[in-house]
Amino acid sequence: MRTLVLGLGNELAADDAVGLLVARAVHEQLDGEVDVTESSASGLALIEELAGYDRAVVVDAIRTGRTPPGTITEMGLAEVGTVVAPSVHQAGLPELAAVAERLGLRFPQQTRVLAVEVVDPYTIGGPMSEAVATVVHELVRRVLGQLERWDREDLDRRE
Repeated sequence: MRTLVLGLGNELAADDAVGLLVARAVHEQLDGEVDVTESSASGLALIEELAGYDRAVVVDAIRTGRTPPGTITEMGLAEVGTVVAPSVHQAGLPELAAVAERLGLRFPQQTRVLAVEVVDPYTIGGPMSEAVATVVHELVRRVLGQLERWDREDLDRRE
């Protein structure tokens, strides 16, 4: 089973860097056990990052205003919901899975999204907020925990 950890964001844009920081920390701890990628891409461009994998953990910043900054929301691909966007360049993960299927591309059937509510994902050159910086370690722990659960499931299937 090919597994990807995908950290999304822009390291120049304040809290939006959180996914990248988590990917870097996970990469240091895994030592090549799974593929770890950082990307500032969004929408349809993410198909290239995700195609060919069986499983993926995606870490990204969100700004909904519905939860306090630093709140981590964890969900599966089906729970992410569709994105009403003016173009495929802004498509969400469920739409990407549908496009990948139509194109005959292998797309991660097991996907966990870890999204952290952020204060400021827009200020270029701005510092990461304290609320987001304090949850980076917890995000890393959750990513590693998900990878361990998948490893255990693989072992159980083989037995």
